[in-house]
Amino acid sequence: MAARLTRPDPVRWVLLAGSLALLLLVGLARPNAAQPDLLPRGWAPGPLLPLTLSPAVVTAALWTAYVAGALAVLLGLRAGVAALRTWAVPAGLGVAALLTAPFGSADHVSYVAYGRILVTGGDPWVVSPITWAGGTDPVTSRVEAPWTEEPSVYGPFATLLHGLSAWVGGPQLRQEVWVWQVLVVLAWLGTRAALRLALDPEHHGRVDAAWTLNPLVLGVGVLGAHVDVVATALVVAAVAAGVRVAGPAGPPAAGALLALAASTKVTYGVGLFALGAAWWLTRERPDATGDTDGADGRRRALVRIGTAVVAFVVVAGLLQLWAGPHVYDQLARSRQAVSLATPWRLLLEALRPLVGNGAARLVVSVGAALLALAFAAVLLRATRPVTGVDRRATTDPRRWAATALWLTTGLGLAYSLAAPYSLPWYDVLVWGALPAVAAGPLDLVALARLAVLAAAYVPGRVVGMTADVEALTLGFRRAVAPWLVLLVWAAVLAVIGAGAGRRGSRRARTAR
Repeated sequence: MAARLTRPDPVRWVLLAGSLALLLLVGLARPNAAQPDLLPRGWAPGPLLPLTLSPAVVTAALWTAYVAGALAVLLGLRAGVAALRTWAVPAGLGVAALLTAPFGSADHVSYVAYGRILVTGGDPWVVSPITWAGGTDPVTSRVEAPWTEEPSVYGPFATLLHGLSAWVGGPQLRQEVWVWQVLVVLAWLGTRAALRLALDPEHHGRVDAAWTLNPLVLGVGVLGAHVDVVATALVVAAVAAGVRVAGPAGPPAAGALLALAASTKVTYGVGLFALGAAWWLTRERPDATGDTDGADGRRRALVRIGTAVVAFVVVAGLLQLWAGPHVYDQLARSRQAVSLATPWRLLLEALRPLVGNGAARLVVSVGAALLALAFAAVLLRATRPVTGVDRRATTDPRRWAATALWLTTGLGLAYSLAAPYSLPWYDVLVWGALPAVAAGPLDLVALARLAVLAAAYVPGRVVGMTADVEALTLGFRRAVAPWLVLLVWAAVLAVIGAGAGRRGSRRARTAR
């Protein structure tokens, strides 16, 4: 059934325009509390607006942008808006993004610093930025706290891209960051293209509402120049490859792309499970083609899964061999980290005086794993792909694609909700896959989670703020955001869980 489309909503467009204008204002202005100083600019774009925004103005602008953006996204998802007719708007936004300096964190400086270490002969998984070249390197010496002494936590493919940015743009920091921005913008545009290839045209409006014209994704992901945008593009490209690459080459192509995603950030390996499970769930059923017991369908599904897994292992293994034995050392050291804006921080601080730091962090880690499983079960039970959950035989690759993205959304959101260490850009994968999920309560959960975390990490850096702004923003991050996320948890388990239970009961009655 075709998606319900509405006339253009002027309120939504006003909110979108206002939100995007404020985001671009922060990125086009001179360095500020949200935007690290990357100057001198070299041949890359420098500040286009001769404005120095105070920390208070930056904070107000970003909070306003994210509130307005969240409302615009809500209106778009609820209304079932039509797709953009051309690529003019996405291309224009991409060009605008390339004229800004990244803001919301200083992660992009760390990215190119690790790339610089790589191309100048070091091991970024062993060497910290502050110690490279005796602390005198023009790029690595400008990494900001708290990452100055931390080796890379990113995978080998991400580090290759960081190295490419450093090689093309070096030795100027702004040039290297701008090359990285080009890769991020191309990944953002590529995600839209891959979604349009993987999903039926009737769902392309949802692609633009959730991804292309989502100021929260643009703000925390694209304008923040986060590696999560690149990893998301690779996961969605894997789904598109499974649909568009003809014959038996499709699954291994998908597996290879998923290996690149997992070798960018290890958590994106969830895509392999999602795609494999989707092949199994959408396999041909008995009697579809004269196969009375379904054996042929099971065999074909297992072949697809097997070839994808083999390709994944080969590509990921080769990257691992190239990178060496220390790739995941930093990841192992940080596995029990707990960020400030999650409810787990409240529990950690309550337990630590009673049982000690190590035991408290162990309780948090185990609790988070169990909660993630519960969230995944509830979210997947309460939702469905845009193509439905028809159990009859089907060989439609787009039904498989929608199922794979639906699983990715549910699993990704369960992880970002429950993870002890979670930041707003961790939600980029959820929004890259969300267009394949039928409109419903999951939209609200994903939007609430991202809006709260985006607001909690304004302006995003740990330097450059006045005492008053630091007290306000850190107070929101520590004392308000965890309770708001806790409310989202309660909504998932109580409201959505109850709805999932009723839906399951109806299915059981129908099956009798």
